[in-house]
Amino acid sequence: MPDTTYFRNRVRSIGYAAKGAWILLKSEASIQVQFAVALVVCAAGWYYHISPMEWIVQLLAIGMVMGLEAINTAIEALSDYVQPERDSRIGHIKDISAGAVLIGAVAAGIAGLIIYLPKIFS
Repeated sequence: MPDTTYFRNRVRSIGYAAKGAWILLKSEASIQVQFAVALVVCAAGWYYHISPMEWIVQLLAIGMVMGLEAINTAIEALSDYVQPERDSRIGHIKDISAGAVLIGAVAAGIAGLIIYLPKIFS
């Protein structure tokens, strides 16, 4: 007989993750902007009839940027909790975390240009 506690715990974990994603989307301006951009880019994907491989790249890029932003937000919140006073070491950690989001966003932007520029100018 399968362990029902294991499955219940997995379902509960998914619930916690969904709650976290909802809190993030509700309360963080940067995620709200990224979500809006993701909707526009997905609409462009339908409009330009991008290929399945282009959809995969686009969705992975969106997920990467939004995931990195979520991690950045968590790091910043934890840093502020651990050290509410201004601290250059915490600032350094926050800068690195924000830099990770920037790197991901630049890569996603380049992927978007590779996908859409030929379609826009043809």
